[in-house]
Amino acid sequence: MSGGRGEAAEVRVRAVVGIPEIEAGDPLGSLIARQAGELDDGDVVVISQKVVSKAEGRMRRLSSVIPGAEASKLARAIGKEPNLVQLILEESAEVIRAERGVLIVETKHGLVCANAGIDSSNVSDPESVLLLPEDPDESARRLRAEIGRTAEATIGVVIADSFGRAWRIGQAEVAIGCAGLAPLDDWRGRHDANGRELMATQIAIADEAAAAADLVRDKAAAVPAVVVGGLGRWVGEEDGPGAAAIRRPREEDLFR
Repeated sequence: MSGGRGEAAEVRVRAVVGIPEIEAGDPLGSLIARQAGELDDGDVVVISQKVVSKAEGRMRRLSSVIPGAEASKLARAIGKEPNLVQLILEESAEVIRAERGVLIVETKHGLVCANAGIDSSNVSDPESVLLLPEDPDESARRLRAEIGRTAEATIGVVIADSFGRAWRIGQAEVAIGCAGLAPLDDWRGRHDANGRELMATQIAIADEAAAAADLVRDKAAAVPAVVVGGLGRWVGEEDGPGAAAIRRPREEDLFR
């Protein structure tokens, strides 16, 4: 996978429509490939986390969750449902912040986000919630193999989820899993247009692909997949390090 933002480029983004409602055990990769039409080498397929979680059976009914003492105490303190708080704790390695109805945690995957990524939007059962995939990078690798085999193309796959952002209002899609796509384009040691050496610049390619894909998705219409073309210089034969490479190491995190 070779980077190179200096190259002239055009990015094309199109939604994949016609994918049926996904249930646990459905062949998600094959379904996406069939509905995506022709895929070219270097295309990146961005897939909603929710549809991946549905296919992997990562749904839980809140009534099946029994809150413990810690969850009950925390729920009272922040005004959240105890069953949900228990589920968040079960999916978390650490609670980072808890106040005003918000739980910011580090998930078992190492993601720092609200409520361990647990969500009820686009879930038909009002009593159920979706958990993040157990291993989003492994999910991306599997989906890449399925889609690439059906489409007979060398592609990248990104699994995307909506995250809030420090210092800014609103959510943006980020990559929680990826395969076949360089997640970062490291420009450190290269030079800018004026010849100055770049000391810190690393471009989050996988996150930018996820955000671009969301511009053609209608959340109310539940479009679960998008094809992003024009990123071929970051797509390779190997699966690569995955989105795990984007997570900032704890010792470099100035906010913890």
